[in-house]
Amino acid sequence: MLVRHVNMRGACSCSRPLRASSSREDKIHCPKGLVNQRLRPPQAKASSKADSSADSSEASARAAALARVLDEIDGTFGRGTIMRLGDATRAKVETVPSGALTLDAALGGGYPKGRIIEVYGPESAGKTTLALHAMAEVQRRGGSAALIDAEHAFDPKYSARLGVDVDSLIICQPESGEMALQVVDQLVRSSAVDIVCVDSVAALVPRAEIEGEIGAVQIGAQARLMSQALRKITTNASRAGCTVVFINQLRHKIGVLFGSPEVTSGGNALKFYASVRLDIRRRETLKGSDGKERGIKARVKVVKNKVAPPYRIAEVDILFNKGICRAGAVLDAAEAAGIVLRKGAWYSYVLPDAPTEEPTRLAQGRDRAVEALDADSALLTSLESAVRAYLRSSDDAGANPWDEDSDDGSASFADETPARSSSASS
Repeated sequence: MLVRHVNMRGACSCSRPLRASSSREDKIHCPKGLVNQRLRPPQAKASSKADSSADSSEASARAAALARVLDEIDGTFGRGTIMRLGDATRAKVETVPSGALTLDAALGGGYPKGRIIEVYGPESAGKTTLALHAMAEVQRRGGSAALIDAEHAFDPKYSARLGVDVDSLIICQPESGEMALQVVDQLVRSSAVDIVCVDSVAALVPRAEIEGEIGAVQIGAQARLMSQALRKITTNASRAGCTVVFINQLRHKIGVLFGSPEVTSGGNALKFYASVRLDIRRRETLKGSDGKERGIKARVKVVKNKVAPPYRIAEVDILFNKGICRAGAVLDAAEAAGIVLRKGAWYSYVLPDAPTEEPTRLAQGRDRAVEALDADSALLTSLESAVRAYLRSSDDAGANPWDEDSDDGSASFADETPARSSSASS
């Protein structure tokens, strides 16, 4: 066996023979026996090149197989069924205005199109009013709206005061829950309706319960009905771009010692399928200068939101026989955006396109400021447009100013940590 002689640190070459070894690899032998290590085989570089070539060919084969299966799926189910997200144009989620600018800001722009929305809360808190305002906004923009009145409590006069075009409104008063949800599914699949409102989930009575006797036990019939219907409606609504709003009622669980005993009716399916869930509560009663009640201040909490950060809170003034106070919502939203300034009791504003940066006084006190905006529709529209532009620019910049608490006590849409919700008084 040949021995490679290595001269280390100027030492003379060594001619001592190697010990017997079972290894056939070349070895380095030092005169003092300090170095005795294996040499890398000369074919190592060639082996690494072969491995990289094999990996490259395998990756190419996998890419070709993936392209073939994508083409097969598109050919079977239609073009656009499956795609890489980077190859498709990323369309921003379109929204439907809620009728209150403060709520639009908390929702991230409004109700998302093609999604399921759930609005729940105690009685006389403003659930139906929110839904009617959403339908009015859709109609104002040339869309069509449908109402599934399962409670048989639709008031055409009140709806007209809120801005709903009752003559073109599609309304159905179903006889059973199966009929109501089947009508919803057919309206959604038609792609001709922009928003469908179901009032309410608690009134969707299964046919078996209607045909049975009062007091007969029907375990899980309504929950099973909602689960079966939502599996179809959710997909069809997304394809058609139709917003479906479900109004729901609250019930109380028995024997709850810790946490909130409140639960919504209709099972848990709606909680999972809904992209937005709103919890609306009556916070206080609004009184006029004469001391008479003229409305309520409602507190809306975004309990779930798949298109924007959840747990935001918005407050809206709901006036009797008038609905949501638009001027009050614009004033609060403009104050949170910094367009309306408040020093003491005085309100002033600075529009972005104003020739001067000096604030213009509006009124003293919130009630008078709201009245001033009600009287000046041009100023009200300008402030609303400025707030919406501010929201769009904030979204494009990746900032979220509505999550920051203001230091001067002005209104803000700060995220709130989920906490125990207070039970409504009956």
